[in-house]
Amino acid sequence: MKTIKDLLEELKERVVSVAQRRKIGRRMARLAKTSAFKAKRERAMKKIASPMKQRVKATKMARKLIRKKFYPKYDQMSPMQKMKIDQQVNAKYGGAIDKIAKRSLIKVKKAEIEKVKRARQKKDD
Repeated sequence: MKTIKDLLEELKERVVSVAQRRKIGRRMARLAKTSAFKAKRERAMKKIASPMKQRVKATKMARKLIRKKFYPKYDQMSPMQKMKIDQQVNAKYGGAIDKIAKRSLIKVKKAEIEKVKRARQKKDD
């Protein structure tokens, strides 16, 4: 079984080209319309994410926070600029991202509990 560190390293190392990203986006847009996918999402919303997935969410949140702080116009940049900045952020602020992720894990856990409460309440209504 893979550890959290292995998964996080794998997540950091995975580089997807622009064409691959578009292809993945088209595939997911097509999949999202199917009834099976919608049902799967509904079931997933009623479950709390595993600690490993929560850790990944916290890391993504930390990375987004760092990008927002140092590159406020990140959203308006071209995909190539974004890729370059992402590499710089990972190299330069990797330690800070890990620390922020560890601290924000509490927020992620609370958000997960709230998400599940809303999903279950929606079922009861």
